[in-house]
Amino acid sequence: MAKPPTAAREGAVEKKPLLAYACLAILAALLLPYEVFWQSRSAGGLQGPGISASSDAEYREQRARMVRDQIEALGIRDARVLAAMRKVPRHLFVPPDEQPFAYADTPLPIGYDQTISQPYVVAFMTEALEPKPQDRVLEIGTGSGYQAAVLAELVREVYTVEIVEPLARQAEQRLRQMGYADVHTRSGDGYRGWPEAAPFDGIILTAAPDHVPAPLVEQLREGGRLVLPLGRWDQELIRLRKTPKGITRESLLPVRFVPMTGEAEKPGVH
Repeated sequence: MAKPPTAAREGAVEKKPLLAYACLAILAALLLPYEVFWQSRSAGGLQGPGISASSDAEYREQRARMVRDQIEALGIRDARVLAAMRKVPRHLFVPPDEQPFAYADTPLPIGYDQTISQPYVVAFMTEALEPKPQDRVLEIGTGSGYQAAVLAELVREVYTVEIVEPLARQAEQRLRQMGYADVHTRSGDGYRGWPEAAPFDGIILTAAPDHVPAPLVEQLREGGRLVLPLGRWDQELIRLRKTPKGITRESLLPVRFVPMTGEAEKPGVH
């Protein structure tokens, strides 16, 4: 915090005008960052706390800090996952007015009542999927395409389905422009997966059903993993694994996701 000039501090009686000017200067200095911050946020620009029309190098530095402070520090250890999180430019997957906050430890709105998950959750789910270079992975809930891009850095092919048609179109265009040729997008209800492309080595859901969709379990290859948030209110992240003896289930983490819509909402559907 800035301090008032020495003369103003020492001459409280004789220097009242100087003291008043000093107080006004302090107040202006305190308010200016907030004024700039909110003007920038409402204008949708890239100006924000610590961001001034950031260059690519500055964004890389922010990603490095994000991985170090929000992800690696909280226990994510897979070196390939950490490298993917450092590489994929999260700010390009959020609306322009949210870009100043792209590397903060928080989910962000992407329109149509949907969000992009906070970086730690993306990294945690990706690591839990145990991605391997030759894997084929299905994602249900494309959203902005960020999770699909992270997966595309780690596996051979990604198939991703988004029920909100405008988001599906935007994500497809974005991913294509960024050179992710091995990401296949589809607009539609993901409850029944992508049967003609099955089986998959991994399936990941980024919206929460209140039960495990049976068609997705069926589309897992033996040894495949299904990672999803489960529950309407008290949600937990779980991992299912298809083994020769059946399906195993692990509880991983309490989470909060938007609910899975479409067929998953119908009573009695499993």
